[in-house]
Amino acid sequence: MGNTQLRKYEEYAYVLDCKSRAKSTTVRGRTGIIVVALGEERLTLLEILGIENSTFDVGERIYIGKEGRTKVQSVLGKMDYVKISDSAKDEIPTVVESIVTKNEAKFVDYINNAQPLTPRIHALELIPGIGKTYLTIIIKEREKAPFESFVDIEKRVGLKEPIKHMSQRIVEEISGETRMNLFVKR
Repeated sequence: MGNTQLRKYEEYAYVLDCKSRAKSTTVRGRTGIIVVALGEERLTLLEILGIENSTFDVGERIYIGKEGRTKVQSVLGKMDYVKISDSAKDEIPTVVESIVTKNEAKFVDYINNAQPLTPRIHALELIPGIGKTYLTIIIKEREKAPFESFVDIEKRVGLKEPIKHMSQRIVEEISGETRMNLFVKR
């Protein structure tokens, strides 16, 4: 049991879809209020079993940590994008954008610290909207001073709507369109 502390668990997740009296797709024989949610920290799709008579709203941030859950009986497991409902898929862009906005410091920090992946490609180039031109400006600007916010990035780099670009990349990672993940933990 020595390395259980190393395993990171989500504390919060955002509801993408909820079905009362449904069957789990990850744990055989589990039925009840089945919630499909997106973890806030690791951005993984999760299947959650809600406590009977609880209600869940799409987009709602719910506590799924180890201690003191009020609406969640258990986190059943990770889900594959192909197995979630179309309505859950439709909610992902909105939920991701809200996560990126709420955790601005984390994502700005990523832009401040991202490094080349190979001699030819930089991690920042994997974010939609950032090509060689923006990459050069970002690197020059962050050498002068680290970026403090998305607004700071917009002002100093000229990159419009950085939240949208980050969110788009995360959505592509969640849906499995990318070969390499920058933000979503597999």
